[in-house]
Order: sequence, then C-alpha cells, then structure tokens
Amino acid sequence: MSQEKTAISPRRDEDFPEWYQQVVRAADLAENSEVRGCMVIKPWGYGLWENIQRYLDARFKETGHTNAYFPLLIPLSYLEKEAQHAEGFATECAVVTHHRLEAQKQPDGSTKMIPTGELAEPFVIRPTSETIIGAAFARWVQSYRDLPLLINQWANVMRWEMRPRLFLRTAEFLWQEGHTAHETAEEAMNETKLMHRVYEEFLRDFLAIPCIPGEKTERERFPGALSTFTVEAMVQDRKAIQAGTSHFLGQNFAKAANIEFLGRDNKKQHAWTTSWGVSTRTIGTLIMAHGDDDGIILPPRVAPYQIVILPVTPKADTRDAVIESCEAVAQTLRKIEFAGEPIRAHVDKRDLPGGTRNWEWIKKGVPLRIEIGPRDIESRTVMTARRDLGAKAKEPMKRDDFLQNVADILGQIQSALLEKATAFQNLNTCKLESMEEFKAFFTPNSDDKPEIHGGFALMHWAGSAEDEERLSKEYKTTIRCIPIGDEYAEEGTCFLTGKPSHRRVVFAKSY
Repeated sequence: MSQEKTAISPRRDEDFPEWYQQVVRAADLAENSEVRGCMVIKPWGYGLWENIQRYLDARFKETGHTNAYFPLLIPLSYLEKEAQHAEGFATECAVVTHHRLEAQKQPDGSTKMIPTGELAEPFVIRPTSETIIGAAFARWVQSYRDLPLLINQWANVMRWEMRPRLFLRTAEFLWQEGHTAHETAEEAMNETKLMHRVYEEFLRDFLAIPCIPGEKTERERFPGALSTFTVEAMVQDRKAIQAGTSHFLGQNFAKAANIEFLGRDNKKQHAWTTSWGVSTRTIGTLIMAHGDDDGIILPPRVAPYQIVILPVTPKADTRDAVIESCEAVAQTLRKIEFAGEPIRAHVDKRDLPGGTRNWEWIKKGVPLRIEIGPRDIESRTVMTARRDLGAKAKEPMKRDDFLQNVADILGQIQSALLEKATAFQNLNTCKLESMEEFKAFFTPNSDDKPEIHGGFALMHWAGSAEDEERLSKEYKTTIRCIPIGDEYAEEGTCFLTGKPSHRRVVFAKSY
C-alpha cells in the first residue's frame, strides 16, 4: 500500500538528515552561501531569530543585564593567556594575518588580488569572546563597588566547521553571549544557575520544547570552565541537541585577563566570572522537534506571523470585497493580545493560485491559516486550519466566535506542541542497567531498513573521562549531562565499571 504523498521528500522515517535539509529549503528559512560552511538566513528564518532575540533580550534585562558590543577580531596573544581555553577552540579558529590586498598581473593577462602587509600580530575571528571581554572588564572593574558587572552581547562568531549543516552547525552563526563578573564565587554560581533556568524556561515556554537540564561532565565542559550547565533537547530522530549552556568560570579567566578589584577588606583580589549563550542552532532544534512531512510547525509565540489570512477569489469581480473583508479581520486581530503581545496577522494578497499560497504557508509552519471567500462574507464565517493538526485539517467558525476565542486557540496550539514533544521525550527516555542494554539501545539493527533506535538512556555512572572517550568512539554516544532533580538521585552500580553510583546520567547520540 503506497503512502500518501507529502510536501517534503524524503519523509522523516526515510532519511531524517535529508528531510531536515529539505524542510529548511521548503520553508524558505536559509540557504548555503558562496562561502563554504556559511549560510544566508532568509527573511522567514531571520524573523524567527528576531523573535528569539526579543524574548531573550527582555528576560536578560529583567534579570539585570545590559547589552554592549565587543570587537570581532581578538589578538592571538589574548587567547595564549588562557591556554586551556585556546586549546579547546584551536582547530576551529579562523586567523587574519594580513591587512591589505594588492592587484598583481598574471602571465595570462588576468589580475589576481594578493594579500600583503603582514600583521605584526595575527587576529583570531572570535569563536567566543571571553578573552576580549575579559580585557575590557579589567579596565572597568577597580573596586567591589563596580560589581556585579552583568553584560550581554548579540553578535556573530566563527568556528571553522568541517561538516556544516544549516542552522545546526555553520562556520559563522549568530548568538548571544552573556559575560558577568562577581565579587564572590557564590554570587557567580548563582548567576550561572539563574541563566541556566532562563534557558530552560525559554525552550519550554517559548519554543514548546521540553529538555533535561543538567551539568556537563569534566570531559564535556566548556574549555577553561569549572562547571558547565546545559539544557539538552530531544528531537524526532531521538538524538540530543545541546540547546544552551551556562558556565561558571571561577577565577581562571579573571587571572588570565587580570580582572582585579579592591575588596571590602581593602585587599586586591580576582573577580569570579561566568559566561552563557544560545545561538541560531535553536532554530534547527525547533525544526527537528516540531516538523512533520509537510514542513515546519511553529509554536505561535515564535512564529513571525501567527495567523495568515488567505483571500478566496474565484471571480475577479469579488476580489476587492474579499480583500477588504480580510484586511478588516486582520486589523481586528492585531488589536487582540496573545501572550502579552498584539497578534501578528498577515493577509496574503499575492496573485497566485489559492492552493499554491496555502501550501507555501503550510511548509512555513504558520500556526493558524484562515480562508475567507464571498460566501464566508455573506455568512460571516471563516474557514480555519490549525497547522499542528495536519496539513488538511480545516474547521468553519462563525467570525465573531473566532475573534472572541482566537487567543485561546493560539494558546491551545502552543500547549499541544509542548505536550506532544514532552510525550515523545518521555516515551524515548529509558532507565537502563547493564552494558548489554546500553549496546542494544544504541546499536542499529542490521536489517535493510533498521528500526529507529536510541533516545535518552538514564544510566548509573562512575567512570572516568577516559571511559567516556572510549564509549564515545565505539558507540558514538556521549554523556549529555548529569541531570538536575531528585528523580535522578538513587543508589546503584555503574554499568561500565561496577563501582557504586549515586546518580544517573543521560547518555545519547547527538548533533
């Protein structure tokens, strides 16, 4: 029996990585650029990032942070001051070594631009900004009265990615990076945990994505950090995505950058610092968590347009009246609030066949589509289509009832997506006890078309970093986090070493 034709080919169950690439293209989110590993973020994709920025920026300011901007180029000597940090990013760094181009004629008559003017010291295009921001903090902090210093920047960074994938891994990507300096270790750790909770709430409440919050093992920590906290999300091929991290840096970076202050005891001491960030990778997580075989499905809170109104004009002489009615509905919708903001409604007046327009918005994942035609004007009805219920689900509603309940409908879509993603994560999170169970969980079947396997394996662990490395190489799995929560604290035996264990950790394959 043949399966129903879908807008995206291949389907998720046929080739999930390729399905993902096709969804990005079909939803018109981004495309590869002429520079290998870099992407062009198109208006619909950038609209998602703008809404992510807006939500997070408000949360950061609520928690006392202010925005600033720091240089893209970092002197190589700054990275050398923090050797462990530099080593962690060394293979991903892009380095600027010259400051001028000169035109040179070639034997074939062509002109070639040749780099000249070698720099006295190379610059690294920022892979992250701890070192350059630390230099600024060293100038800004003189006394305990200057603390805490709570700074965030919205920026681009570059990490030379060998296997790029749009949004998930690109050489250049957009992000926010928070950097703070504190008087005491306790204050810095409280800041680290606060921002970790902000990221957890952002995923759950804004993107409708559940996650497991936890701490990274020593092997998986951010280079130079004393502690790294993460939010790990599961997507539909049962792999994990690290969707945000918050780092307690101790005094390592403060000592490297000489961030000193005169304390309350009138003695010089080094500050305690943190850093934390999320990136455009969250858009990739969003696609993989909520998409279906007809495209992306967007939670209303993040969607650039929450409602798209499609005029149905079978006859040319009805077009003006239908458009006028659609615009009137849109204007009313924009006066209604959802999640504390005016509803974002759009009328698609393009001169295209109705089916073409409809399928474009299905693939783009607009939460709610409305069709209005001549008969709907007469009967004061609208035809509604919730994207979370599938591409073909439609329901007629009286216009007044729709306008009265539209905020509730959007809320239902937001909640339904979170409930569905949470049920999927719960279904594919398993407590395992033995090496045999671990192998079976993470080893695909040898059939021509293997069943999907894997997910989050909750395992007792008392192994070493070397043990982690071996499991990573052999089974392509990592410890995603040591999860936070009493439900993970229980006595047991490490499945690998046989040593006593007091807590389960999360193993998974990951992006």
